[in-house]
Amino acid sequence: MGIVYDEIIKGGLAILLDPDKESQVNVDAIVANGQQAGASLLLVGGSLVTKPLDDFVINLRAKTSLPVVVFPGSAMQFSPNADGILFLSLISGRNPEFLIGHHVAAASMVKQSGVEVIPTGYILIDGGAPTSVQYMSQTMPIPATKTDIAVATAIAGELLGLKAIYLEAGSGAIKAVPAKLIEAVRKTISIPLIVGGGIRTKQQYSDARNAGANLVVVGNGLEDNPKMFG
Repeated sequence: MGIVYDEIIKGGLAILLDPDKESQVNVDAIVANGQQAGASLLLVGGSLVTKPLDDFVINLRAKTSLPVVVFPGSAMQFSPNADGILFLSLISGRNPEFLIGHHVAAASMVKQSGVEVIPTGYILIDGGAPTSVQYMSQTMPIPATKTDIAVATAIAGELLGLKAIYLEAGSGAIKAVPAKLIEAVRKTISIPLIVGGGIRTKQQYSDARNAGANLVVVGNGLEDNPKMFG
């Protein structure tokens, strides 16, 4: 599909940055340490972002050669200066706004920008605590023990033509997506698998990768400890 999709397939580490936290965390240190750890991508966005996403993306691209990819929580989160966008459809939920509504609102703008688009099936997994994405999307996560439901949802996403599946425990999750669930999904789909949420240690990152995740996304873990991989 393009450079961003190739990086997702190759896999490794992706760093998630929230523009609203720019004044609270050392973005430069997070990016520098992530690059040293071999990060493949920078994801930008969140469930609720109030600061201009485009300004943040432009500043990031001036500081790094890593691809900068929008990780949108709504149709309002987009930057024509990004390298790509995960066009997320929350296929684990039944809220039509997050299945297709926001996509319709943003479609023309995204297409005209020429930014690389990766249609992605977004599957929310219970991480042991209510999360921002659960509240904002008004959807219930799949219980972490219901592997069969997660697998069937991922298969449905692939059959619908989506190009990647994203298993998400959510920002602030107490528990990461279980390795058993990651393994089960990996065995049943042929498209790239992204995993994020609740990953705060290098061991948790390795566990997700060893379970079959192409790309593992770390956000809060690096905010709390920029040298997590150092």
